[in-house]
Amino acid sequence: MGEDGIVMDNGRLVLAGAPIGQVGDASPRLRAALETADVVAAEDTRRLRRLAGELGAEIRGRVVSYYDANEAGRAAELLQALQDGKTVLIITDAGMPGVSDPGYRLTHLAVEAGITVTSLPGPSAVTTALAVSGLPSDRFCFEGFLPRKPGERARRLDALAGEERTMVFFEAPHRLQAGLAAMAEALGADRPAAVCRELTKTYEEVRRGGLGELAEWAAKGVKGEITVVVAGHVPENLPPVIEDLVAEVARRAETGVPRKQAIVDVAKAAGIPKRDLYDAVHRG
Repeated sequence: MGEDGIVMDNGRLVLAGAPIGQVGDASPRLRAALETADVVAAEDTRRLRRLAGELGAEIRGRVVSYYDANEAGRAAELLQALQDGKTVLIITDAGMPGVSDPGYRLTHLAVEAGITVTSLPGPSAVTTALAVSGLPSDRFCFEGFLPRKPGERARRLDALAGEERTMVFFEAPHRLQAGLAAMAEALGADRPAAVCRELTKTYEEVRRGGLGELAEWAAKGVKGEITVVVAGHVPENLPPVIEDLVAEVARRAETGVPRKQAIVDVAKAAGIPKRDLYDAVHRG
């Protein structure tokens, strides 16, 4: 209810993706949203001010801090602003809010309250690392940060040993070697993986190899923001059934993927010659 006793419509929650390295990756929509939001909730207000300056954006709304330690308490305050008809924009230091960053609590509360929640898409270390890893990307899962304690970490990885999808993890640089060594122990030293460091930044580096090899490399010391991509488990002695692959090609074609491209992608993922799948598709 407004100051004059008039019932106001609910506001709008905007989850804004921030550049993960290069400010040039920010969209014009982000600049406009920063200028027009009634409230900007930022993981780090100093970084927000710096980003706004680089974008030439003048933030006219109220700026509040919104980070892990105060997320629970601040969410209620921001929900009230939404219920008062305000537009609230959440922005984290990099990437999308809610993806291993603050944002989920308020989003959940807003959805429950019937408030409009929308996203201003932006860069994501998860999909960027997946794309450059060279590992299968048709099916993947995001596992966030592994537990810090060795026992808990080992149990989590043991549960993932049979995961057939490509897996994406975040990791702190000072824990990278231990994390990779634990992955090698649970998933196999030869399991293909990629360590993506400082994505889109000046010193971007993508290191590919087996988990054991990467653990040895990381022991020398690694700096920067880290995303690890690990290949999924490939069941042994279970060759793909050609009829299933033909059906997968048909499914992808129905979604608009050119059939020739679908054949190439499905054959690559299954590890069979594309000519064999091409012939099977056309026989059907």
